[in-house]
Amino acid sequence: MTRQHAACQGRGGLLLLLALLAGCAHPMARSDTPEPPPNIVLFLVDDLGWADLGYSGHRHNLTPTVDRLAAEGVIFTSAYSNAPNCAPSRACLLTGLLGPRHGIYTVGSSARGKANKRKMVPVKNTTVLASDFITIPEVLDSRGYRSISIGKWHLGDDPRSQGFDLAIAGDKRGAPPSHLAPWKIPSLPEGEMGTVLADRLTDEAIRFIESSGDQPFFLYLSHYAVHTPVQATKAEKALWKKRWPDGKLRHRNYAAMVDSVDRSLARVLAALEAQDLDERTLVIFFSDNGGHQRFTDNGALRGGKGMLYEGGVRVPCIMWGPGVVKGGRSVDDPVQGSDIFPTLLDLATVPAEKRPDLDGTSLLPLLTGGSLAERSIFWHFPAYLEPYIPAHGDWRETPSASLRRGRWKLIEHFEDGRLELYDLDADISETKNLADQQPEQLARLHAEMGNWRRLSKAAMPTPK
Repeated sequence: MTRQHAACQGRGGLLLLLALLAGCAHPMARSDTPEPPPNIVLFLVDDLGWADLGYSGHRHNLTPTVDRLAAEGVIFTSAYSNAPNCAPSRACLLTGLLGPRHGIYTVGSSARGKANKRKMVPVKNTTVLASDFITIPEVLDSRGYRSISIGKWHLGDDPRSQGFDLAIAGDKRGAPPSHLAPWKIPSLPEGEMGTVLADRLTDEAIRFIESSGDQPFFLYLSHYAVHTPVQATKAEKALWKKRWPDGKLRHRNYAAMVDSVDRSLARVLAALEAQDLDERTLVIFFSDNGGHQRFTDNGALRGGKGMLYEGGVRVPCIMWGPGVVKGGRSVDDPVQGSDIFPTLLDLATVPAEKRPDLDGTSLLPLLTGGSLAERSIFWHFPAYLEPYIPAHGDWRETPSASLRRGRWKLIEHFEDGRLELYDLDADISETKNLADQQPEQLARLHAEMGNWRRLSKAAMPTPK
């Protein structure tokens, strides 16, 4: 289901339609040189919460550029990461596969927290994406794309081993020692003392855009911000103390980091416009998981990073491209990060024989004003995560799984078999468990989840 933004009636879909009609009506007028596929900018933010942005109602964070993207592009209001934390979400995003296919379920060990409190033996976690998994840049290469990974990688030592032509500032680490220079990232020359890492990564992105020429490109700008350590420069601290005088220091520093991401996006868009590339570039703004609860509250959503509740997996997602998408709209269909890969293959018109088998579904119909059939989306988390603060209990998450279909969301806890069922249209905060009141819906979704696990050959934790 889609809704028009009052602020903008997108021109991209109209331009695309007119171009297609012109080509059909005047076939002899077409150039012998095929139009190159659109450029792609995948702008990934680390740990950015669904409610952290101006367009989503945050009272303090200032995000004018993201808000512009939201007004002019397509907002996916029910967008989800494929996992509640960083590495597995990124593995799904770049491969178009769900966790049981690549085996990356969490960050580090799956047996985190106090051993004497664990009731199950979790599934052993994989921490490096195996080289035989096909990624977005490997397939786009068949259409002549030049690709670069800038920033956080977290899936091994070098993005170039997974098909990127160029790579800067990415390795197996999940966070930098500091967001203020010196950054101590081996593949990134140091900047002037105190330089913000997001600014430096943006410098590299702009250099890449300016050097692109006529060759289509895939720019994966994967910011370390707003992941811990949450830091701000002295100037930013002073500015945010004035803007938010009663805010806690950690919240003001977090706001400064959100601002650095918005500033980066503004510069990337300006670079595209300066090179006359904005009309043939798709920009995807996405977060790898929900917000960290020590630094943000995720608005009305329950929970945060590391949890299968909405606060851990529902994320901001905007797709923008004046000549590529029909903008000025909101789409309510549930979508996941793994849907991005097949969307890009359709956008780049990659032939069928060059396409790997993917779990995701192309969102191109939604970008051009069409619709998709209702479907279920799944999460499988056979691991343990300790809480950020011990006083908050033994666990942030225990081995569990989740499914969303339409308005309904099911969560299954493997330790005791407990089931939670929520009507997200009426209860986005997941406060009222309807498992007892909706036995038929519960049974239908639970059976579907079990069938999906069998078909996916999803590894399961075992009782101790």
